[in-house]
Amino acid sequence: MNADVTQTAMDLAARDHLVGLAPLIIGLLIVCALIAAVWLGIRVKNREPEPPEPEDQPHLPEEGPTDEIVGNREPDEMPRDGVRRLPHDGVHDSGDREDHPGEPPRRKKWEPGQSGSFGSGGPG
Repeated sequence: MNADVTQTAMDLAARDHLVGLAPLIIGLLIVCALIAAVWLGIRVKNREPEPPEPEDQPHLPEEGPTDEIVGNREPDEMPRDGVRRLPHDGVHDSGDREDHPGEPPRRKKWEPGQSGSFGSGGPG
């Protein structure tokens, strides 16, 4: 009986080396894959063209930066002639909208007690 226990212990010890060897091999494979990925990334990066020189960059025009043009247009009104309009149908003449600028929209002013949010003084 003592010999059976010794043989079993030897078999378990032999399997212990295999159990410890599998994670080591998997870890080495992962490390090799990461090293290969970095190497491939460096090769791809070296094939890319160089960044442009400062003189190749776009420059401001000689007259300086351009100003932003702000404008308002009249709202497009739907014709009320009873004809069904589809998205591809034209609603208005396409060329004259910029010839008729509209007035700037009037912003509503804030008045105390009229905010409509919490604490607006309503019942409740």
